[in-house]
Formats: sequence, structure tokens, C-alpha cells
Amino acid sequence: MGRILGLDVGSKTIGVAVSDPMGWTAQGLEVLSINAKKDDWGFDQLAKILETYPVEKCIIGLPKNMDGSSGERVEISIDFGNEFEEKFQIPVVYQDERLTTKQAERMLIEEGDVSRKNRKKVIDKLAAVLILQSYLDQL
Repeated sequence: MGRILGLDVGSKTIGVAVSDPMGWTAQGLEVLSINAKKDDWGFDQLAKILETYPVEKCIIGLPKNMDGSSGERVEISIDFGNEFEEKFQIPVVYQDERLTTKQAERMLIEEGDVSRKNRKKVIDKLAAVLILQSYLDQL
């Protein structure tokens, strides 16, 4: 089994995580700045990450509504995933992420060592870790 990439796709940032080579644990890498309105999805930055961390699969969080329905953010994540798959020839799997951002925020608040100002950046990376780790745990 090779490494797996985990992405938390937003409209302004993408949280990035990668698994260890055995596919057991997820580690947060970074938060990419993107601009969805200008169709800048950070693919150049992702290409550099993929040079450093060759992966065999990409897990993208699906931000469904709490009732399980899909909204605009789900469509955007799927469109992003389709483009990612086409550009990098890496299969994409979608993971329900309904609670990961809230879970990440709660974890950071409980730890208390991240200022409010820096919390958003860390939350996106931690959300990517939680999306990927929940996928790995299901395997």
C-alpha cells in the first residue's frame, strides 16, 4: 500500500494531509491558498506536493449538509475532484466530512495553544487529517 492524500477543499484554502507509507496514520502537511472565484485551485502547489509525496489515491472531504443532503459545496468538491483526477491520473474517493471541521475546532479549543487568529489555518489542515484518518480507519 502506498501513501494516500487527504484534502479539505474550501473556497479560499485547501487543507492537505498525507498518510505514512504504510497507510496507517495521517499527517497534516499544509494549507494552500486558493481562489475558487478566479478558478485558481492550487493545482501547481499540489503538483509540488505530489513530487515530494507520491500517492496512489486522493481522499476529498464531501461537505454534506447535516441532514445528508448535498449543496453547492459538495458540487464544488466533486468538480475539483474530477479535475484533480484528470490532471494527476490519481483516483479520487469522497469521504463524508460533516463533522470534521467542528471536531477539528473543538480539538484546538481544548488544547488551547492556538490563537483565534491562527486557528482557521490550523483547522483546515487538521480537518484534512481527520478526513484522511477516518478513511484509513475504515480500511
